Amino acid sequence: MALKRIGQILLDLGFIDEQQLETMLEEQPSRAELLGRIGVSLGFYSDDQLGEALAEQWGTTFVSLYDREIAPEVLSLISEPMAQLYRVVPLSLDGNQLTIASSEPQKIQVADELRTLLGYDIHVCVATEAEIEKAIEKHYSSESDSVESLVDDLEQDDELAAAAAAAGKEGVTDLTSVEALAESAPVRKLLNMVLLLAIRDGASDIHFEPFESEFRIRLKADGVLQEMVPPPKHLAFAITTRIKVMANLDIAERRLPQDGRIELTVGGHPVDLRVSVLPTLFGESVVMRVLDRGVVSLDLEKVGMEAPMLRRFREVIKRPNGIVLVTGPTGSGKTTTLYSALSELNDIEDKLITTEDPVEYDIDGIVQVPIDADIGNTFAACLRAILRQDPDRILVGEIRDVETAEIAVQASLTGHMVFSTLHTNDAPSTVTRLRDMGVPPFLITATVEAILAQRLVRRICSNCREEIVPSAEVLADLELTTDQLAGKKFYRGRGCEKCNRSGYKGRMGLFELLIMNDELRDMVMRNASTEDLRDAARRAGMVTLRDSGMEGIFSGATTADEVIRETILEA
Repeated sequence: MALKRIGQILLDLGFIDEQQLETMLEEQPSRAELLGRIGVSLGFYSDDQLGEALAEQWGTTFVSLYDREIAPEVLSLISEPMAQLYRVVPLSLDGNQLTIASSEPQKIQVADELRTLLGYDIHVCVATEAEIEKAIEKHYSSESDSVESLVDDLEQDDELAAAAAAAGKEGVTDLTSVEALAESAPVRKLLNMVLLLAIRDGASDIHFEPFESEFRIRLKADGVLQEMVPPPKHLAFAITTRIKVMANLDIAERRLPQDGRIELTVGGHPVDLRVSVLPTLFGESVVMRVLDRGVVSLDLEKVGMEAPMLRRFREVIKRPNGIVLVTGPTGSGKTTTLYSALSELNDIEDKLITTEDPVEYDIDGIVQVPIDADIGNTFAACLRAILRQDPDRILVGEIRDVETAEIAVQASLTGHMVFSTLHTNDAPSTVTRLRDMGVPPFLITATVEAILAQRLVRRICSNCREEIVPSAEVLADLELTTDQLAGKKFYRGRGCEKCNRSGYKGRMGLFELLIMNDELRDMVMRNASTEDLRDAARRAGMVTLRDSGMEGIFSGATTADEVIRETILEA
């Protein structure tokens, strides 16, 4: 049944008249607000009256949270990060039905997400936004509902410890008890809190690591691992089993590696979790790669290249055929750069096909093929099939062997633009790597149009940035003379609440773009060394990774330590 419009409900309840409704409708196009909120801001009715109207619209009840007592065991069902993220307060638990208060009942995905995360049926009541805020402040505090306090509670739960010990024994075949342990409220709550904190802090990976005497949880944010308070060792099996259940993996198999995927929507963001389970000496190690599709921005303008380099890169990727390679270590942002390039090239006139292991972000309008080597669908086999699909531009996730390299070269020679990645230290050494793989120099010169090397370094936190005098060791590592330092400033982050005392917040890219020209092609044909190729590329205008890093240091965007760590000094 179609919902009654909020304006009509407000009219029926006598909170506004026809003239006021007309005024609200006239105001709506110029405001980024819902119609109900516009009436409150115009003073036509109160927050409480809007709450009553929303409750009427959604067939539920309006509740006042002022002086309302909520049982501690009910409050414990929703952690503070979850309450803050979803702007809800738990009110009561009746059987398997959890009643919550929200000021936005129209966000039906909130109930769906909480149902998935908590395992309860969710009933939504309506409360005002101000009362939701006050209730969260009153009933939650960082000290009372943190990972630390939750871990303390779990350590004192003898019943849970006994169940975990029994279920975690080798050779246990009663999968019902194992599943019951994985679905238990304390295990769910701990894992939910870890996931919410990881997504809130922009973590790229979550590591669950079993050791002989402890079970460690670490989050990787901005390329650096940070340890959380370790949960009790006896819960290692329960937590890994819960993750395996969520990823639809075989919970009875503990001896073989497994890979899976968890799809969640958290706070309105679609989040993909790639799960890798690895058997170790002391249990299963789990790493979850967090792909937050709501955060990533596939836009070349936002990748971070300087304007002159971006203009040259755009010119190259729009060529009708050739090979463009992006190089760098794992986690350096290669995939994001290539996706951004494809997004820019994605129009109705061209056929774009990608082959990836795995497909990380799905882009509307691009045909994307996942690699599965177990059944013979390798990069090389897939690339052969793609060439029969009449593509204009092709993305090969990675060139791992000479067979894939040769097919990519043939694709380029037959009129396709091919994008791919390689693991090399910098742009000039990529040519040497292709030669070492067995690609003849004459094919490299005929097909490779450009090589982009990139790194990610941490940005200095803007809230606690301060000027410093660099040490003699740092200057020696950067090979800077006193003359070169004239008028230059160095900065660091002191460490504050906003950056978790690290001094860094976010990351930025360093880029090195080598565009092939006649001189470089001639040198490749003559098997010139990497050093000679680098010198020639610099003469042609290539900015090296180290030079790009120096610009970041002197502009106050990053630190000398970060640049030294992520870039090599050219010979």
